[in-house]
Amino acid sequence: MNIFFKNKEDLKLINAVKFILGYKPKKIQLYKLALLHKSNNSEESNERLEYLGDAVLGLIVANYLFKLYPYKDEGFLTKIRSKIVSRDSLNNLGRKIGIKELINLQKAKKKSYESVYGDAVEALIGACYIENGFDFCTKKVINNILVPYYDLDSLTSQTHNFKSKILEWAQKEKMKISFIVEKSTKSDKFSQFKSILYLNSKKLSEGYGKSKKNAEKDASRNACDKLELV
Repeated sequence: MNIFFKNKEDLKLINAVKFILGYKPKKIQLYKLALLHKSNNSEESNERLEYLGDAVLGLIVANYLFKLYPYKDEGFLTKIRSKIVSRDSLNNLGRKIGIKELINLQKAKKKSYESVYGDAVEALIGACYIENGFDFCTKKVINNILVPYYDLDSLTSQTHNFKSKILEWAQKEKMKISFIVEKSTKSDKFSQFKSILYLNSKKLSEGYGKSKKNAEKDASRNACDKLELV
């Protein structure tokens, strides 16, 4: 199938990529392919670019979180990365950035493809990587997708209020919970707070965060894990 569009549609796509990723693409055919869904019964589709974009996005997010949370363990980083790159998360992102208005999808079959918007996001990232390389793609994904569209504080707190849970448990068990928070800086780039949680004056856990509040939440989460309250 020939995926050549009219000039006004080319301009629309160029402006869309500039809005989504913050730059004007030069290899316009590559981005047309990224938005060509397999429902068009074409020999070409965005599936290969989606495959590549999935791998690139996973590495970008993993590296970003690794640097952003220098004190966190592998389990924490894996959970947050999974939330960011999950199908539901990427589909919601695709809707927010207007993929619905761009993707070349046969309307009659639209309901059959639940992950179409997230797949297209990954395909666009794959196209960005091919055209510009990993370093450029990393910068654009972080500055134009991760930072504006993902609330990491919300993701890291998950759905549990761990501090309330540990305080309620301590009150029920007639024990005393206290926190000592101090600023912990290991480099010029990363400045975080460290919180130590004490149970009856004995250290139970510690946690880290970009604010005192988040450090206490993290210490509470670790305490709940140790006490098997989760």
